[in-house]
Amino acid sequence: QVQVVESGGGSVQAGGSLRLSCARASLQANSMAWARQVPGREREWVAIIDGDGSTRYADSVKGRFTISTDSDKKNLYLEMSSLKPEDTAVYYCGLSAVWKVPEGPDSTQFFSFWGQGTQVTVSS
Repeated sequence: QVQVVESGGGSVQAGGSLRLSCARASLQANSMAWARQVPGREREWVAIIDGDGSTRYADSVKGRFTISTDSDKKNLYLEMSSLKPEDTAVYYCGLSAVWKVPEGPDSTQFFSFWGQGTQVTVSS
């Protein structure tokens, strides 16, 4: 049974926009996140929304990306604008039972990633 489905990826030119969506079934989560991965590199978190609704972003996307959920947290979104070629990656939706994930470069470790991801390709 598929628990998490990411969608909305695609190919755009630099400066363009995309909106990613993540739909989750029965899995419970307090905090949610978007992370991305390119071949040969570790998965890195991009944006986190904690159980209290607070958000934070990786420096590389700050001011360009916006994370949000609907009221029951069944769906997670990532609005991406002013896209750059370096944003090219597979984007994953992460779920965590932690109410407020500790800040730091290793925040990804607090999340579980259940979906197949969605590919974002930005051309120059």
